[in-house]
Amino acid sequence: MGANYAQYLKAVKEAEAYPGPSIIIAYAPCIAHGIKGGMSQTMTSEKEAVQSGYWTLYRFNPALEKEGKNPFVIDSKEPDFDKFIDYIKGQVRFSALQKTIGEEKANEIYKAAEENAKWRYKQYRLHQAMDYSSI
Repeated sequence: MGANYAQYLKAVKEAEAYPGPSIIIAYAPCIAHGIKGGMSQTMTSEKEAVQSGYWTLYRFNPALEKEGKNPFVIDSKEPDFDKFIDYIKGQVRFSALQKTIGEEKANEIYKAAEENAKWRYKQYRLHQAMDYSSI
């Protein structure tokens, strides 16, 4: 919701309209994340998660396939992965790694997480590029 309220409403309406089971997968920060600034910053955190590439807004509507359209749609803008590590360091669950395993090892984990996020986004882009017009 914090990243794009209109996309959130569209996803909920689409899920409700689908004539079968629907699942909504959402990023919801919790107190265990240790967001700097506290739980009053969850909406901002959600927005930053999307902007940094930590989380991608997308929808999958199987009904679109029958119309010859791709059922997988990315709704968020291209992420700025330069913000990724700063985003995760803004949460105690990640920043605490530096204290527990040392800065060098923590930075390796942060970089691996960033690379995984880039890979995941690339996979989403491949799914979105699929042609369903002849199916």
